[in-house]
Amino acid sequence: MSTSPAIPHHVAVVMDGNGRWATRRFLPRVAGHKQGVESLRRCVRACADRGIKVLTVFAFSSENWNRPVDEVSGLMDLMVGALAREVPRLSADGVQLHFIGEKGGLSEKLTAGLQQAESATAHNQRLVLNVCFNYGGRWDIARAAATLVERGEPLTEHNLDRAMHSRT
Repeated sequence: MSTSPAIPHHVAVVMDGNGRWATRRFLPRVAGHKQGVESLRRCVRACADRGIKVLTVFAFSSENWNRPVDEVSGLMDLMVGALAREVPRLSADGVQLHFIGEKGGLSEKLTAGLQQAESATAHNQRLVLNVCFNYGGRWDIARAAATLVERGEPLTEHNLDRAMHSRT
């Protein structure tokens, strides 16, 4: 019988409360989101160091577009900057990035950054980091169902599971 604790294969984190954290400290909400990036950096490192194979973070839901324009703009700028700063380090640390979500409404600069990050880290195998960005569960189900209809496959629970973006 092993005395070491079980290491989960997959950990998921909902990145929520960053704006409230900043507001309680009389800071702009975007300052809380910047702190969230720092927390995510520590979380990724901890997961990789402990042998966790998959980390999924829910970073920006499709419902977040309803936030104030300046906050959404700040979040988009934060993502572009984080990609530029973090991808080389993540790649060197063996992290493979996947971005799950609707990319159609994102700026060309952000979309290009997401694609470049996935390409630059595609060979890595230490940790898979799924970033749900502009993601919603209903979007994922609808997209999976449309894919199955297009393929002429029946809409079964098993087939939907295989077609979902959030599948790992």
